[in-house]
Amino acid sequence: MNKIFFLQVPEVDDNSGILNIAFLVIIFVIFYFFMVIPQNKKRTELQNMRDTLKKGDSIVTIGGIHGKVAEVKDSIIVLTIDQNVKIKVDKSAVSMDESTKLTEDNKQ
Repeated sequence: MNKIFFLQVPEVDDNSGILNIAFLVIIFVIFYFFMVIPQNKKRTELQNMRDTLKKGDSIVTIGGIHGKVAEVKDSIIVLTIDQNVKIKVDKSAVSMDESTKLTEDNKQ
């Protein structure tokens, strides 16, 4: 008789399932606010900077090439990196504006 008693599931009304689900929801909300929102903000700022590039802006590419914008087309930028030296770069390869870089260095 005692062996059957140990195999029975205790009838306790606990809310551990609800607490586990609530904990997971809280973790996802924290992840969203600290990871997703800042990344989206940074991406939109970078896209706006790329869209507003104009002739004469000093920029830095993802590869580290510094140059001035000589011509802006739909998805291509022509950079002047020295006298009579021009290269074509895709707009997505522009990482920052030099003026933005200078203000970020001053903040640190």
